[in-house]
Amino acid sequence: MADYDVVLLVEQELTAQDAAQVRSLHEDIEEPVLYHVLVPVEESAAQIESGISALGAGEVLATPALVLDPETIQERQKELLDEARSCVQGSIDRIVESGGQATGECVKTDPIAALATKVVEVDAREAIILTRPHVVAEFFHLDWTARARRKLKVPVLHLLEHENFDEQAGEGEGISGV
Repeated sequence: MADYDVVLLVEQELTAQDAAQVRSLHEDIEEPVLYHVLVPVEESAAQIESGISALGAGEVLATPALVLDPETIQERQKELLDEARSCVQGSIDRIVESGGQATGECVKTDPIAALATKVVEVDAREAIILTRPHVVAEFFHLDWTARARRKLKVPVLHLLEHENFDEQAGEGEGISGV
């Protein structure tokens, strides 16, 4: 029997609750479900988020431009890649702990392009995008779901990480359609 492949695009490590909720979406699937976890390594997104956070605190206008040497940049890129790898492994572990099967990888390219490539590669039946629930992340990644829907020919579900289904149902956030 062929696997029912699901590609997950996540921004941070899944919690046990996240993994259990994702698994609950596929309880009635008769085929073995295999999850493919993708974690983007996005240096620019992290820098933008921290810049906007600082802007909210009024610090950006008073701070001179920060110039980093190539060694510092390379070190920071390695740290971000290590963090993404840890996120992938932790997410796989949470899915396995919840009774599922999973593989995973870090992606350095456009997250939606990587999602589309993986969907085709594994002949996925659906894609799930999990984003952080805070406002800045929603502002920058809300478009992931719309872009994925335009590009893929499988259902795309948008969930907020670290929130249960009931918390996501309020105020028009969270699940944005299948």
